[in-house]
Amino acid sequence: MGIVQRQGLRNTIISYLGLALGFVSTTLVLPRFLEPQQLGLTTTLNSVATLFAQVAAVGFASVAIRFFPYFRNRENGHHGFLPFLLGVPLLGFAVVLALYLLGRPVLLGVYEHDATLLKTYYLWGAVFALFVLLYSLLDAYLKALYHTAFSSFLQDILLRLLILAGALAFAGGWLTFHGYVLWYVGVNGLLVLLLTGYLLRIGELHWRPQRAVLAVRPVRELLGVGAFTLLGSLAGSVIMYLDTIMVGAQVSLAAAGIYGIAFNISTALAIPARSLNKIAFPLLADYWKEQNIAGMADFYRRTTRLNTLIGCFLTLGIGLNLEFIYSLMRADYAQGTVVVLLLLGSRLFDGITGVNGLILVTSPRYRFDLLFNVSLSVLTILLNLLLIPKLGMVGAAVAAVAAQISINLARTWFVWRSFGMQPFTRQIPLLLAITAAAGVAGWLVPALGSPFVTMLLRSGVLTAVYGGLVLVSGVAPEAQALLQSLQQRLKKS
Repeated sequence: MGIVQRQGLRNTIISYLGLALGFVSTTLVLPRFLEPQQLGLTTTLNSVATLFAQVAAVGFASVAIRFFPYFRNRENGHHGFLPFLLGVPLLGFAVVLALYLLGRPVLLGVYEHDATLLKTYYLWGAVFALFVLLYSLLDAYLKALYHTAFSSFLQDILLRLLILAGALAFAGGWLTFHGYVLWYVGVNGLLVLLLTGYLLRIGELHWRPQRAVLAVRPVRELLGVGAFTLLGSLAGSVIMYLDTIMVGAQVSLAAAGIYGIAFNISTALAIPARSLNKIAFPLLADYWKEQNIAGMADFYRRTTRLNTLIGCFLTLGIGLNLEFIYSLMRADYAQGTVVVLLLLGSRLFDGITGVNGLILVTSPRYRFDLLFNVSLSVLTILLNLLLIPKLGMVGAAVAAVAAQISINLARTWFVWRSFGMQPFTRQIPLLLAITAAAGVAGWLVPALGSPFVTMLLRSGVLTAVYGGLVLVSGVAPEAQALLQSLQQRLKKS
């Protein structure tokens, strides 16, 4: 088994363990021990640090992966690639840091309700950003070297365990909240040290700068690709982080904490789509290479039907059992119930519209994907500015739904208009009707004295009605095939 296969297998295992650990940690454990304002502070620090680091990096993490093959030469230290990879973003960090420090009165003024609390950790936000920046660059360097499993373990497993340990120490009285925040920031620095030590162990820590690095590829080309990548990554980060920042600024840090937990609950709906996209990306690239438009169109429709089948079931499962989910946390977090429902709707529509983004980004017209992502970011910001002052954190969720639906409709139309492909078949309306019927059946189950017992009963009714209608109607051939396979195995056993 080659290094790519070994690393890929390890990454897959680590990824799924990390998803499970992340859900338990950020959705079930931290909200039990931290108040909304406290969780809102750490969430805001994380969001600010991530955006800060991405701007400072000027897209060089992607540059490392794309251009490293031209520099690869272990004997002479890869022509000084590592110092160059770190040097340019560190210059960017110095510039952004100056703006961050000069803008301190303005930024703290935006958080008028929590300025005193944020003021204490304002400089720590810059330290946090430095750790995030260095980690992302070293991680990209390791990816270029085909060493990805260790950094995935650090990010997906160790970091979450350390944050969880800090929360437990805070709950047990061994750390004050101030100590917990410093722990939260510090463990990200520990990851940078561990990555550095790993590079030293595998003999790839080449610190010595070389003039030769400037001659391998034109610096203007590297900066140009980095700038283009920066726009794309910032667009994605705006969607992931800016709503939390804006809720914290325009409402309160407590509202940001509640919104962050609601966002985390809704991410469970995105896990199947992410897994499917990992398979879809290389397949779509092959379809384009072979110019197999008919095969791609069929794949587009089948994946849309599968996303709809799984997404509708998970949406009902989460939505009908929010009382149980929130019973595991502090009571204050239940204020995010409406936010969860709106964000679930946004993610469900994203799944129903299929893999239009992947089709576009792997196509000859891939540059338009950046246009759609930037448009989504701008629309999200504008709607947040309009709706959060009127509706609070619910306004941010409404903005996310409106922006996501608008851009996905536009992107779906663009793919259909450009390539003659659209993802909808007659099974989609039928699946939505089955979803409505199963949802009503689950909703009619009365709440019992125990949220856990209520959850079990509602989930059982939901599964029976939804699964039964799907199988009887034949709306999803994939479900029929799975059932037949299980029946054959049972007969053999």
